[in-house]
Amino acid sequence: MLADRPVHDPVFLQPLHTDEYAPEPLRAEDRRAAASSRDRLRDAAARHHVEARRYSSGRTTTAAGLLSINAEAGHDYYQVPAEAVEDAAAADAAFSGSTPVIDVQTHYLAPRAAQGHHAAVRRRIYEALMPTWWTELDDITAFTAADYVRNVFLETENSVAVLTSGPGHDPDNRNLFNDEMAATKALVDEYAGPGRLLNHVVVHANFRDEYEAMEEWNDRYTPVGWKVYTHQEGLKSPTDSGPSMGSWMLDDQQFGQPFLERARSLGVPLVCVHKGISQVAENGSPRDIGPAARAFPDLSFVVYHSGYEFPDPVGKSPDEAEYSDLSASFGTNRLIRSAEECGIGPGQNIYPELGTTWFSLVRRPQAAAHFLGKMIKYFGEDNVIWGTDSIWYGSAQPLIDAFRAFQIPDDMCEKFGYAPLTTEVKQKILGLNAARLYKIDLGLAEQYRSDNRADWADRLVRERLSGPFPLGR
Repeated sequence: MLADRPVHDPVFLQPLHTDEYAPEPLRAEDRRAAASSRDRLRDAAARHHVEARRYSSGRTTTAAGLLSINAEAGHDYYQVPAEAVEDAAAADAAFSGSTPVIDVQTHYLAPRAAQGHHAAVRRRIYEALMPTWWTELDDITAFTAADYVRNVFLETENSVAVLTSGPGHDPDNRNLFNDEMAATKALVDEYAGPGRLLNHVVVHANFRDEYEAMEEWNDRYTPVGWKVYTHQEGLKSPTDSGPSMGSWMLDDQQFGQPFLERARSLGVPLVCVHKGISQVAENGSPRDIGPAARAFPDLSFVVYHSGYEFPDPVGKSPDEAEYSDLSASFGTNRLIRSAEECGIGPGQNIYPELGTTWFSLVRRPQAAAHFLGKMIKYFGEDNVIWGTDSIWYGSAQPLIDAFRAFQIPDDMCEKFGYAPLTTEVKQKILGLNAARLYKIDLGLAEQYRSDNRADWADRLVRERLSGPFPLGR
């Protein structure tokens, strides 16, 4: 029977993950919220005498999930009207925005990464992380450039996105190489207009050949910023029998400081560094961010994930809470302490980024309130940057909508000195801050909000991305 077809959970109530971590287990309250969300959608369908799955997609599902999270938390963290569960127009109105969204952390998987002896392992990983409703992703090749364009520019309201990649040298394990990111940008430019997609260059600063290649890469690929990973112990160099790729820190004299000097001399002063989501690895800590920012005040440091670590039930990494001397060694508080010890305050050159961190915190709204309250308090409302880790969680639209609906409770603002999360602050975080930092023309970004993206994306996918990868790797 049609009515028996499954009602799916919103993305943020599913145990999803990226290629960088295993799925975070759902708590009992998460499972209850998911069940309540399904009940809300079934009830809405029954009242309107339609198939339940009609209410199990898009913003009505997001509304049901957020209301259920509120009920579990005992507080209306998410400002969502009840009618948004069954009225798509009401959901659209509740989650609408009036300024561009700029996502500075997006990914996809080049086809060659699905080949070779690691293919079976990668297939299991990516099948596990697909959202349950993402039924068209029946093959791993659906993580290629064509699906990236569909997902990031058709299913999400992004005006501009930054394409990045994880680290590594092995073609079977590296998502995208620098030339592949640049080629994707060139294709999107051709079909969508210049500046719609920006690209990073990934640098392993502890490899001399990459340090020396930075000038050539800068000239050839015109990156908007340098992407680095300081914890690389688990990654291998080109052969499995090769040595570990090693680890380094931004403030070490052997690798970090020469890399930053090189970045400055090449006129690309934006350093985007993965910090956190590291199983609390020593070199995954953001403790080096403050010293690096102090030593290089003319560089800007975007801290991917903001130093966030998943909560650990044995206390190695407790959930996000108030910053204090007692909590300074945990999670994102490590980033605050590093900046504080080096005299780096709000509005200076450290920029916390929200990719995966916000996805993980949506279902834990009190921790989310602490996280956002702290980032704004200690780094400034002009310095918090939006990113999502797309495409690993499917369309990021539910994450955007949840962020627009979120409020830091008044009593938490009063007790911890957090600023209210106003519409103006949300607009800055969702796009205006990145536009300034990445030197994106806001007029162009506004234009891209309303362009006929379905037309250019369809042509791009049909004409250029449905066949072999642009570079033929």
